[in-house]
Amino acid sequence: MTRQTVNTDNAPRAIGPYSQAVRFGDLVFCSGQLGLDPSSGALADGLDAQVRQALRNLDAVLTAAGSALSAVLKTTVFLASMDDFVDVNEIYSSYFGESVPARSAVAVKTLPKKALFEIEAIAATSSDPVRHGRG
Repeated sequence: MTRQTVNTDNAPRAIGPYSQAVRFGDLVFCSGQLGLDPSSGALADGLDAQVRQALRNLDAVLTAAGSALSAVLKTTVFLASMDDFVDVNEIYSSYFGESVPARSAVAVKTLPKKALFEIEAIAATSSDPVRHGRG
């Protein structure tokens, strides 16, 4: 199997020594996505906007890797405050619909750029029999 680095201009560039994602076999491993605007690099204002932008960024990375939100198998979400758990769940479910992946949610002291939310994912690729499409 070949390891393939995935990068797209439709999501923010990595802010450290890592790839946006790595594709290996039928899986894609996505690095954490913040609510950063891919064009300006600015962090979206407020929790709702950050969660939505982070999920759009994740979708862009998955698309570049030949996958989709509907093929996500596992996510980890990082919250600056567990008080935001219910609000994040509401937004999160609107992106994943019926194809909800396994998930862990962790409250952390701080996130890069003082973000309120970050998400990372593992997904199947288009060579996998999972039905693909937007979540």
